[in-house]
Amino acid sequence: MFVKICICDDVSEERAAISALVKDWARRSERDVDLHEFPDAEAFWFEYEDIAPDIVLLDIEMPGMNGVELAKRLRAGNKLVQIVFITGYSEYIAEGYEVAALHYLLKPVSREKFFSTLDRAMERLRIDGRKLVIETSSETALLPIYEIRYIEVIKNYITIHAGRDYTVKKTLKEIEGELDERFLRVGRSYIVNLRLISRVTRTELFLRGGEAVPLPRGAYETVNQAILRLK
Repeated sequence: MFVKICICDDVSEERAAISALVKDWARRSERDVDLHEFPDAEAFWFEYEDIAPDIVLLDIEMPGMNGVELAKRLRAGNKLVQIVFITGYSEYIAEGYEVAALHYLLKPVSREKFFSTLDRAMERLRIDGRKLVIETSSETALLPIYEIRYIEVIKNYITIHAGRDYTVKKTLKEIEGELDERFLRVGRSYIVNLRLISRVTRTELFLRGGEAVPLPRGAYETVNQAILRLK
């Protein structure tokens, strides 16, 4: 599989080291890699649309726009790009979750951890490229599965909440069979995207964006265990 990877780090020696690791990984995994290097976030952002990378390896502490700010810009317009922070600072880990970063690697980077992270990025790209065929009374839509936030059932219909809502005559069991490990059936009426959960209480779970889904009695531990398995 052909993959486009960008490295953004203001230290030339660090860029060279990461570039060498990427090339080693590409040889080991027999991947065809189009690799680009940038000395700062502004230079990367200027060429971003022309390159349209699949994976971005980002330093955080850079002059001008830092890596977290750049990641927020990327994520605002691109939900598929895999963001990996590679930095000497651990205090930004929480912000990595905010932009749905795939991983956070501390310098000096372990070769095996680096290879494992790129393998995970490729698997995530494969999974996130899947689409669901949605047939409503007025249209047929191809919906990227990663866009699904949650699904709820009302009588004989389900509503799929994504960038917009789709209501179709289907059961939760039928739609559940078309999803993957990112999704969990919660009680009799809901399926949720585990990767979008921001908080879980004994009675509700909350998704990034503010939606609340009620939890039936006894579901709290099940949800928490499912989130941990997915990580």
